[in-house]
Amino acid sequence: MKYLLSLIFACLTSFLLLAQGPKVLVVTAHPDDETGFSVTMFKITHELKGIVDMAVMTDGGGGFADSQLGAVYYGLNLTDSVTARNHLPLIRKQEILNSGKILGVRNMYFMEQPDDWYTLDIKPYISGKNWDIPTVQRKMDRILADQNYDFIITMLPHAGQHGHHKTSVMMALRAVQRYEGTKKPIVLAGSPMSQTSKPMEFTMLDGFPETKIKEGAPLLTLNRAFKFKENDKVSYKIVADWVIAEYKSQGAIQENGIHKTDFEVYRYYDLNDPKGIVKAQALFDQLAKSGFAAPQAK
Repeated sequence: MKYLLSLIFACLTSFLLLAQGPKVLVVTAHPDDETGFSVTMFKITHELKGIVDMAVMTDGGGGFADSQLGAVYYGLNLTDSVTARNHLPLIRKQEILNSGKILGVRNMYFMEQPDDWYTLDIKPYISGKNWDIPTVQRKMDRILADQNYDFIITMLPHAGQHGHHKTSVMMALRAVQRYEGTKKPIVLAGSPMSQTSKPMEFTMLDGFPETKIKEGAPLLTLNRAFKFKENDKVSYKIVADWVIAEYKSQGAIQENGIHKTDFEVYRYYDLNDPKGIVKAQALFDQLAKSGFAAPQAK
């Protein structure tokens, strides 16, 4: 009976909070990483009338490997490393601000850490060798203390992720661990998936127990490919396309990402309170029913 009453109270609290719209922080490494969560972000701000902020770890200066067409668009030789590093941070900052306007992002927090090179190794960044970790920690602590978020969304920190991505996840998870407020935000790990794929096998990033996923917790899924309007002409994948199109400096994301993700899949970290699963599930139930995904009048 005591457990049942606690569950009912948690459900009522969750629905009351969601009725007001959730308050969410999305933590990424680079401008454009938010494309993996774009439909969730859009639906939270536009349909649930919630709040979404972003914390972006790097200055984006390293994203010039596929900038041939971006170089034409911007009139700058962005495939040259010196030119790119001088101009890309400002260009990509404007691109993510444009993306944020589409998604309804309220605050954009830039950590300005160097986007040095592509590597799977997390150690140079999490150790503080290549990034100013104490400064990032102080900023993250202040943001969490000031804003009182309901949820934090990170990328899924699997072994094949960029070292910057993994470190950005750790900055979020460790900030939540340090947080001393009365209500800790629920942290979710998001990843894109196509209709022809299966959810990636992931338990924990080796060596970083903070990244452990709660055993038995449900996968929380948002269907971008849900079709609506007459003859099923339209889906929420169009929102993701709008966002991706803002990143004209980034060729690979255009070629490989546009209109190809069908689902956004979210996992529940083990460091969260188990009672928060009800609240997280309630959020995704509301997202599934909101906007054009809701039953349409005949």
